Amino acid sequence: MEENLYKRYLILWLSQAVSGLGSSMTGFALILWAYQQSHSAMSVSLMSFCNYVPYIFLSLFVGSLIDRYNKKTIMLAADSVAALGSLTILVFLLMGRLTVWNIYVIHIIIGITNAFQQPASAVAIGRLVPKEKISNVSGLNSFSNNLIVVFSPMLAAFLFAAGGLSFILLIDLASFLFAFCILLFFITIPEERSDTEQNISFSFYRNRIAEGFTFLKKEKGIFYMMLTMALINFFSRLTYETILSPMILARSFGDSIVLGIVNGCMGAGGIVGGILVSVKKESCHKTAGIYLSAALSFLFGDLIMAVGNNVFCWSAAAICASLPIPFIMANQNTILYQRIPSSLQGRIFAVRNAIQYSTIPFGIILGGYLADYVFEPFMNSGSAFAEGIGKIVGNGAGSGMAVMFLCTGISGFLVSIGSCFHKEIKKLN
Repeated sequence: MEENLYKRYLILWLSQAVSGLGSSMTGFALILWAYQQSHSAMSVSLMSFCNYVPYIFLSLFVGSLIDRYNKKTIMLAADSVAALGSLTILVFLLMGRLTVWNIYVIHIIIGITNAFQQPASAVAIGRLVPKEKISNVSGLNSFSNNLIVVFSPMLAAFLFAAGGLSFILLIDLASFLFAFCILLFFITIPEERSDTEQNISFSFYRNRIAEGFTFLKKEKGIFYMMLTMALINFFSRLTYETILSPMILARSFGDSIVLGIVNGCMGAGGIVGGILVSVKKESCHKTAGIYLSAALSFLFGDLIMAVGNNVFCWSAAAICASLPIPFIMANQNTILYQRIPSSLQGRIFAVRNAIQYSTIPFGIILGGYLADYVFEPFMNSGSAFAEGIGKIVGNGAGSGMAVMFLCTGISGFLVSIGSCFHKEIKKLN
């Protein structure tokens, strides 16, 4: 029985990976289109911001619905609404009325659908995959996600030049249709009895959210793990989300090939890490696996990225930064699936998303502001302190952003090591 369920999951994983590739290509193409229209880096950052904010806000409330209703139905509905967003962009584009503000609205809608789809998908994994294979499945997900990271920008750039944004949107819709049909006709997700007779009301949501936090109050280690991961996410998004590309372009004299190589190495490191996680045995020291992996990512990834001055250093830093990430996700997911009752997984995963990802939009916006108005002007100020730091990270355009990587590398490493020795978190082993 478990073997058949696991085979179903592999089919689902493959179909969702195909759909994810289509969505990722659309996301990259929209960035290209938006930048061509506005020539503003902030306009690109706002696209991510509009996606994350509704996702984080709604995550607190949707968990009870995930536990209450059919996971397959929720996933189908969420994917359909997201596909409708892509179709709307295509229609506006063909009518010649597409604007950057239309894309912001669609990203808000996609953020809403992700708030439902992602926790429903997480619960579905727990229903389809035996607990002893959760770590391996996390490795598979990391493998497919990073494969998409490597190939979607290249495919999107080629197809954007060949057929424009409309062609990529059509491919995205086709990939959605493929994944939708696979889920609808070939995948059955086991459900447990729920209190479907209870009326939906404000008190229902309040009670369900309270149940989630009551569980976390008892499982303090899980709660502290979420808080520390939120801080780690903040430091990583402060630089990698919005600063990496401008820094590489500034320090390589605008060489887009160098940027492509670095981004490719970032994805390649994640692919290797995903493969290693998918074949390794489950660790007995899961929290150490989480935080030591994060510490290594910050120590070697961010610091080498800061002091590097050529494509070889930046590529090595990209691999060092991304290779440990699948180990972080695999160990965290294993802890959550093993310690959270299946009847509570929807609301706990939703609360996890709200807490753990709440710092990401602030990191995205703050990163751009600090680079443009604080660190770059500081490194161009000619002060003795700036000259001293310049001996470590170099001088000229992009050196301020390099200092930001230096700061996040040190801060992220210290937070990760400190979290590793937290007494409540250590109990999770």
